[in-house]
Amino acid sequence: MPKIPEKIHELTVGQLSARSGAAVSALHFYESKGLISSRRTSGNQRRYGRDALRRVAFVRAAQRVGIPLATVRAALAELPEERTPTREDWARLSATWRAELDERIKQLSRLRDHLTDCIGCGCLSLETCVLSNPDDVFGERMAGSRLMPERCRPKEGGAQDGSDMPGRPKSRS
Repeated sequence: MPKIPEKIHELTVGQLSARSGAAVSALHFYESKGLISSRRTSGNQRRYGRDALRRVAFVRAAQRVGIPLATVRAALAELPEERTPTREDWARLSATWRAELDERIKQLSRLRDHLTDCIGCGCLSLETCVLSNPDDVFGERMAGSRLMPERCRPKEGGAQDGSDMPGRPKSRS
């Protein structure tokens, strides 16, 4: 990994890529999403502050645990501009993600434990389909693989009782 002298306070996109391990295209993407920022030289070249190294590391660590970039952007927005996120920043911000990660772990565990039971039929209503329809939530509204086509099809007059589906009471949302 190329070492950048301490006296250099700005990095080119190539230097940032080499130091962070992120592809240049990823860095451009992060910048377009407001996760990192650069200034432009008179020759229209990007220059990143050294703090961008820590911000890229922060983004990549969050991505590895499945945190959406929009959530990461909101977390970074809480920091003063151009300040390098510290260990304390990471601890504080990542603590808010704990519940989301716990829910994902629960879903992945359910997937792992029931994967052999699933045949990928797309039924979405079987009481035993704990993968795509935990607790048979969709089965209360309609049955079988009609769920997606019924949901996407334009309503043509609907049912006489004003419900969304014939034979089913209108849901109260």
